[in-house]
Amino acid sequence: MANDRSITMSSTGEKPGKGTYYCKKCGQQVVLDDYDDTLPPCPKCSHTEYGK
Repeated sequence: MANDRSITMSSTGEKPGKGTYYCKKCGQQVVLDDYDDTLPPCPKCSHTEYGK
């Protein structure tokens, strides 16, 4: 049986919903408080990919 791990990835400009997201490059935490919030570029390193 294969190991099917679900990894949530989101990018700058997406509206992935409420929650805490972590920059894939530096680990900086970004919190979205509303379902209409858009992920910004990472405030620390300007990277554009996040994990949850």
